Formats: sequence, C-alpha cells, structure tokens
Amino acid sequence: MIAARKLVEALEIGASVAFSATPGPLWRVSAGRPIEVDGQVLDREAQALARSSRLLGLQRDDLTPAQERARSRHGARLARGRTIRVGEVRDVTVPGGAGQLDARLYAPPGSSGPGPLLVYFHGGGYVVGDLLTHDQPCRFICRELRTRVLSVAYRLAPEHPFPAAFEDAVAAFGHAVENAGAYGADPDAVSAGGDSAGGGLSLALALAARDGAVPAPASLALIYPFCDLARKRRSYELFREGFFLTEGMLDRWSGYCTRPGDRADPRISPLLAEDLSGLPPTRLMVAGFDPLRDEGLALAERMRSAGNEVALTFAPDLVHGFVNAIGVSERAREALGEFCASAPRAGA
Repeated sequence: MIAARKLVEALEIGASVAFSATPGPLWRVSAGRPIEVDGQVLDREAQALARSSRLLGLQRDDLTPAQERARSRHGARLARGRTIRVGEVRDVTVPGGAGQLDARLYAPPGSSGPGPLLVYFHGGGYVVGDLLTHDQPCRFICRELRTRVLSVAYRLAPEHPFPAAFEDAVAAFGHAVENAGAYGADPDAVSAGGDSAGGGLSLALALAARDGAVPAPASLALIYPFCDLARKRRSYELFREGFFLTEGMLDRWSGYCTRPGDRADPRISPLLAEDLSGLPPTRLMVAGFDPLRDEGLALAERMRSAGNEVALTFAPDLVHGFVNAIGVSERAREALGEFCASAPRAGA
C-alpha cells in the first residue's frame, strides 16, 4: 500500500513537471473564454488552473477537514513542478502554545554568518495546509530574498479552535528571536510573514508585539491576508465561486471561531484592531480575483493612514492561492517575484 502510494505521488510530480513546460497556446486552449470581472481580466494560466482545480474537486464545499487536507496535499503535488533548489533544508521542531510544533528551516545558497530570518505561517483558512503544501513558496522566497525561512506548522481547526493558531504563532516567533543564533540568524533581523490565514496570523502577531507580548518583527510579509472574518465585502460577491477560494470554503473555515464575538477579535481579524499604528515595514500582496481582495486593499489603506510603511503589490489578474502554483505558472512566479522585490518605504 505504501509503495503504491509513493508510486502515485511520483507519477503526479512527474505530470506536474511536464505540465509546467506546457507552451502558452495550450494554456489558452485549456483555459476557455477570457474572463473579465470588475474591470479585471483573469490571467490565462490562472484561469486554466482554476478550471483544473474544479475538475479535480479541489473547490468542493462538502468535505471533512481530513478530506480537505488530503485534497490540499494532492493539489500541492500536482502544482509542484520542478523542486526549487536552495542551500539547505532541515526539519526541526519549535515550541508552540501547547507543545512542540513541526517546522522546516530553509537556507539560501552560499549563506554564511548571521543573516535575516523570515518566520513563515502557511495559509489554508486555519483548517488545511502544512509544511508540504507550502514547501515550494518557502523555497522561492528563501532564494529570491536570500533569507532563511522558518516554516511553522501551527495547530489546525476544528481540532484546535481559536486562539490556538495565534498562541502557536506568538510562541514560535518568540522562540525564533530568542534562539536566532541556532538558525544562523541575526536576532534583530527576524521577520514574520505568511499567506492567507498565515498572513493574518503574522499581522496579529505584530500587533501583539507592539503591545509587548513578544519581540517585534523586523518587517512583515503578507500575501493576500485573511484579516477580517467578521465582514464580507463586495469582493466576496464578485468572486464567490469559480476562482479557487470560494465563499463556501470561507464560511466553513470560519468555524475556527467557536464563541460569540470571536470573529471580531483582533487576534484573528487584525484589520478590526482599533489602532494599527506602530507596525513594522510591510510588504503586502493582494490578488484581484479573490474574495479577500477588498479587505487586503482596506488593510493597505488603514496601515498607511496609521503612519506605517507599506509596499503594496496588486496582481489584478490572479486568484487567491496563486503562490501554491509557482511550480506550473510563469505568471504566478512573476507575481511572487515582484512581491519579493518590493520594499516598504515611507509614504509608499
């Protein structure tokens, strides 16, 4: 059984590598008619991938958490493409809010001496996602930013409801700063970041740090952050289905909040914090065809109004989750590269 499963995984990865070499015209054929919504035209690769994910059942709203996690890993294998090479990859453990957590440390090629470290929290609506699903994005960021990346597998709902993930993020980040030397890092150059739910966690962590609960991140790297579970903005209606992340998924994942008032708690909806001042310099990525588009743009506006340095990268032609497709999508790689190349500056 194990041998058969490994064979299937190997075939999936081989198919992914072949798919990543598909010529542009074939992408356009598999995508279908061009899609335009709210003045935005969906990238043809993203359109083809979204269509494929529907056919593979990756956008279903009737799965159990265990089934969702299995589908998420399956999708990650299909979209992996060729493994991005970095200097070193090492599995480690870090303390969380209630015990040890699995983590993975990436080092860029040729790194020596104390350097920057990004503590990365994966996306997945607090329900899915792990070290495997986000291995390629972490490798890409490690290589492009020439920074060490510590990817942390925080506890997932519904087994571990709010505020478990937040407590894990605070504990893991504090540990990374206090033990920076063990990771080859400078304790004054430890940043926090993540995509989707992980982006929201990173922002909530920075607010906690500002208030003295944990050392402050040197900077933030937020990729289409899930930062307001209490309100549905217009982009929810525009992109509620058909673009990878669906409204049904978001509604189901909000079960992470089990008590009245949890969804408005700034530890999971940091956009609702009364005061967003005093935050580290921030890279922020927002995708156009994403139910979370409008809260991401609102976050950029609020952070800037509060006097923070924010470098916003807006990809109007991409869907939520595109960083998981960098192995097979040239446009996804390009956009994540633009995000990595951005740098916060005052008044940006």
